[in-house]
Amino acid sequence: MALYAAAAAVLAGVESGQGSIKGLVYASNFQNVKQLYALVCETRRYSSVLDSVIASAGLLRAEKKLRPHLAKVLVYELLLGKGFRGGGGRWKPLLGRHQARLKAELARLKVQRRVSRNEDLLEVGSKPGPASQVPRFVRVNTLKTCLDDTVDYFKRQGFSYQGRAASLEDLRVLKGKHFLLDPLVPELLVFPAHTDLHEHPLYQAGHLILQDKASCLPAMLLAPLPGSHVIDACAAPGNKTSHLAALLKNQGKIFAFDLDAKRLASMATLLARAGVSCCELAEEDFLAVSPSDQRYGRVQYILLDPSCSGSGMLSRQLEEHGAPSKERLRALAGFQQRALCHALTFPSLQRLVYSTCSICQEENEDVVQKALQQSQGAFRLAPVLPSWPHRGLSTFPGAEHCLRAAPETTLTGGFFIAVFERAEGQSLTG
Repeated sequence: MALYAAAAAVLAGVESGQGSIKGLVYASNFQNVKQLYALVCETRRYSSVLDSVIASAGLLRAEKKLRPHLAKVLVYELLLGKGFRGGGGRWKPLLGRHQARLKAELARLKVQRRVSRNEDLLEVGSKPGPASQVPRFVRVNTLKTCLDDTVDYFKRQGFSYQGRAASLEDLRVLKGKHFLLDPLVPELLVFPAHTDLHEHPLYQAGHLILQDKASCLPAMLLAPLPGSHVIDACAAPGNKTSHLAALLKNQGKIFAFDLDAKRLASMATLLARAGVSCCELAEEDFLAVSPSDQRYGRVQYILLDPSCSGSGMLSRQLEEHGAPSKERLRALAGFQQRALCHALTFPSLQRLVYSTCSICQEENEDVVQKALQQSQGAFRLAPVLPSWPHRGLSTFPGAEHCLRAAPETTLTGGFFIAVFERAEGQSLTG
């Protein structure tokens, strides 16, 4: 199956220093990047365990044409994963010949190390932390379906619907085939951590969007009214754009910009599958877009989610990346500040959401503070979600209106959000 060959190639590339998991996954041209990314990350996490089992079982000696990285991926899927996907192709019978021996070696390893669970075989530092316990959030795409129909579909599949969650603790203890409605974000369903819905027919039909809760907040807080004109300034990969379209009910216009042609092509596919018809994609640098262009004269809402260090991404945390260098943060923050100050010059703008999947102050509070200073009172921070437990760092007056997110405090990926609104009494050109 192409998935396993692609995962093996990414593993080999990472181990030979060709790049990061994320970079190599995107460069692989494999269609389902999230599925590939998850498989590679989990195989890497269990790498030493898999090496031991494969060596003890003599798999590579018996199957001389089987390459080591592919063997590792296949044995992970057989022993620790969800079983072979799509039938497993020609690999299923090959591994089937060695299945009993491989399982026996895994059991022997557990006995030797005096553990009963697979995850207890992991070395300290590789064991699941808060990042791996984040639930699976699933946004119901209201352009194609509704919440009630989606819930009924899952119930017919044997899932047990628990209704709206009352607290974060309800999400934390979710297990098995139970699922909930998120207490904050409308149409956001919550399943236990590691629930894999990439092969689910509703996902493949565009009825479901697999999107972390924190990533749903920017569009929700921008809250554009149907019929509005909106700019999505750095739009790819497109989940937030599809959320904006759902809030607009496909009425109005989204101008979506991104410089990466490859990501923009993938985004076009995602939006088509999601039933988005109100979006105009442009392979263009947002900084080169003129606020005085008449096409954008009615734009009252802007979502700005610029390139960032990604230091809050769950996948980055699982990969155990080091902290981004000061030089990289300085360069990123410079671009982010230019993009934010540029966005605030659109004449009809009323509301803007600035968001990053970074946990670094340099890309978050510092950028927001400088943009507010440069706007000279034309914009202020809107006080949003007062009950949200994780606020901005107290680096300037009003920073508490910003939102932060983290696995430990909000059961989401690491994230930052600031909502700007035009100050009362300011002219639309001011």
